[in-house]
This record gives sequence, C-alpha cells and structure tokens, in this order.
Amino acid sequence: MEYDIAVIGGGPAGYVAAIKAARLGAKTVLVEKDELGGTCLNRGCIPTKTLLKTAELVHEIAEAPKRGIKTGPAEVDMAEVIKEKNRVVKKLTTGVGSLLKSNNVEVIKGAGKLAVAGTPGFSVAVSASGGESVFSAKKVILAGGSMTAKLPIPGLDLSGVLGSTEILDLTEIPPRLAVIGGGVIGVEMAMVFQAFGSKVTIVEAMPEILPLMDKEASSLIHSILVKRGADIHTGTGLQKIEKKDSGGNRSPALELFLADGKIVEADKVLVSIGRTADLSSIGGVAPRTDKGKVVVNDFMESSVPGVFAPGDINGKKMLAHAAFNMAETAAFNAAVQLGIVRENMKKAELDYVPQVVYSFPEAASVGLTQAEAEKKEPVRIGKFPLAANGRALAVGNPEGFVKVVAGKYGRILGVHIAGQGASEIINEAAALMAMEITAHELADIIHGHPTVSEALMEAAADALGRSMHLPPKK
Repeated sequence: MEYDIAVIGGGPAGYVAAIKAARLGAKTVLVEKDELGGTCLNRGCIPTKTLLKTAELVHEIAEAPKRGIKTGPAEVDMAEVIKEKNRVVKKLTTGVGSLLKSNNVEVIKGAGKLAVAGTPGFSVAVSASGGESVFSAKKVILAGGSMTAKLPIPGLDLSGVLGSTEILDLTEIPPRLAVIGGGVIGVEMAMVFQAFGSKVTIVEAMPEILPLMDKEASSLIHSILVKRGADIHTGTGLQKIEKKDSGGNRSPALELFLADGKIVEADKVLVSIGRTADLSSIGGVAPRTDKGKVVVNDFMESSVPGVFAPGDINGKKMLAHAAFNMAETAAFNAAVQLGIVRENMKKAELDYVPQVVYSFPEAASVGLTQAEAEKKEPVRIGKFPLAANGRALAVGNPEGFVKVVAGKYGRILGVHIAGQGASEIINEAAALMAMEITAHELADIIHGHPTVSEALMEAAADALGRSMHLPPKK
C-alpha cells in the first residue's frame, strides 16, 4: 500500500497533522502504538485537569461556610474520582477516533518506524501483535511526542515511587506524598493531593518552583502551597530513596535523602522531573538530532527532505496547543511539496504561545518575562492586583495579579497572570500580542465589568501611568 502522507504517532501533533493532511486531499495513514490522543488526552492535560477540578471543589466546599453555606468536611472517594477521570478521557479519545474516521484517515494500530528512504518516498515498518507490516509513503510526519524523563538516582525503582502516569490511577490517598520536581506537573499534582488530604513535600533543584514562570507568579503559588501546609525544599536535589520499616502493619515508608543533608519521609513519591522527546519512531532514516530532540526548521521539516517532525519530538514548545499549530504547519507543507496545495510553504509561528499552570489559583504567561525583557530594552511594568478587582473579590478569589511588560514605545513584550481565570485571560493577551496591539491600545479597549479580564486592561493602563483604579504612579 502507498500513501501520500504517513503520520507516526496519534497524539496532539499526530492526529491533527493527519486530519489536516486528509482535508487538503492527501491519502493519509496514521500509525499509533497506544491509545489515540497521546500523552495529553490519556496521561497529561486532560486527566490532570479532571483531578484538579475535583480538588478545587474540595477546596471550595471547605470555604463554603464563609458564605453562609453550612457543610461538613468533604470526603474523597478515590475510586469514584478515578472513574470520572477515565470517563472524561474515554469520551475525548473516542472523539479523536471518530474525527479521524470522518476525515478518511486510515488508522493502523502498532509501533511505527521510519524504515528506509526509497524513490520517490519512504518505507514505514509497523510492529503489532500480529507481526510486522511495511507500507510506503511519499512524505512522513514523525509525531512521536515525549516520554517521562529519567534520572540515574538509586531507589527510583522502589515500590511506591510513581511517575506522572502511575499517579493518575492511584486509588488511595497517601498520608504523605513527596513530589520530586516543582515544575508544572509537580505543582499541579501537589495541589490535587494536598486538597485530597495528603501532607505534601516538594523537592525542586532550582532556586524556586515553577522556574520558567514569572518570579512573582511562582512566588505566589509557593506561598499558597505553604499556607495550605506543604513543605517545599528548593535549591536542592535528590540523592537517593530508601525503604524504612514503619513498624506494625503499615507499609514501609520511603526515605528521601536530599543533597542538602535533609531527610524526607513519605508514603508515596511522585517523580515529575519533566519530559524528553520519544525518538522510537526514528528508524533507518535518521534525521539530525540535538540533545535528544529532532532538529527542524521553521517549516517543521527535519534534515531529511520530506520528513517532518512537529510537536514534543522537536522540543521547541512541549505543549499540546503548540503541537496543534506545528502539526497543521507540517501537514500543509508536506502537501505543498506533493503539489496537492498550490501555495508557498508556511512557517510555524511560535512567538506567542501561552503557558498555563492549572493550580488554584492558576498562573499563566505569554511572551518575555520581566527579567528577559529588561535585558533587551527599557521596559514599563504595569501591574493590577486582583485584590482591587471587583469580580475576583465577589467570587472570593482575590489572590493574584495581572502584569504587563511593555517596551519603551508601548509594545507588549510579555503578560503574566496569577489568579482567578488566568488560563482564559492569557489567550486574549496572546491574541493581542500576535496582532501587535500596543499597551496604549489595550488600555483603551472597553472590557465588561465586573470581570477578572478587565485587570488586563488595567495593568496595561498602569504601565502607562493611567490606571483609574490604582493610586497615581510617583
């Protein structure tokens, strides 16, 4: 069998690339070794956000008496929590399968590998339970995604040490949970199990948790975690994990030996130290890689002509929404090379990709941090506290702020939000930045009142010294 375009991997980059290619008129096949939807739908974005919503409800129930609603302590049934998470995941993965079918994309179950280059295209080998098969394609899109990073630390193979996949199916609430890695996954899961009743400890090698976020945003999330009872060790690494006899009928505890000499005890340990590109789809035709990631140009094409690599596999922006954009770009350009589309190739635009931490409160950013911007040019900083925002106060979430980093002439260089609705408001900021709207224009855009999003307008106005709801700048 010969196809115009073969896609290896059915995650956010893979299934979007396949649908795009098919809609452009290419005969398309997608090879997936596991469930459709990849890490995002099955082991990442969707299941974690489902758990986070449950945790948020627990938190809201605890706060309800402040509003005159009498409730008892919330009791979490982990079996039902996981059941609901699985229901949501199944609905979305089934939807992806239906989308592929409705767009006439053939789906082959198995582990696909780019085998050899031929004339005029490539051979793809698929290993499945029924054996191995081979087909040819004129263009190939490698969308292998990513996998959990590993560290050579003694004790990571002990029972009770979990990865970001295993913890999503945990049917018991550990009394003590240690989280190795204070990045996005670590912080989100720490908040989940903290709300469920676990005593949480976070160990982060960098000087602060959420090291890629705005410092003020990460500091706020840090302080909220501590206020809710978490212990946080920053600037130190993990040396080893050992079992410790707990006595009686209790399961052995786990002892974490930190680089600073401290010892942390836990019943379960989550290792969330980031992700690395999954290169298992690379076979006999090996594109150039750098630090374990496939090198691609702005057109998403690798060093091998006709082989594209969008999404986590190239490491540019390891986010599902960035993968969607890169996937469409790769499929479009493959179709251009095939002559199916009579246009010029397009570049993937990744300058304004929002990043979100779905903690409660949330944190989000787009563009440059304040520190990054200050290295490039003189900046003006506008900041509006949610404690001065009517909607945030009304709904009982006044913690946080919106910060606008503007250049000398008002160009918006970055937006950073911590607080109620950050994951939604950041998209407005990204859209305005992509359209090159300045702080001057943003400050004049009428926003609905009372809304949390009007804090973005106020922050832009504050950068210019003209916010009506803040004291005048001196």
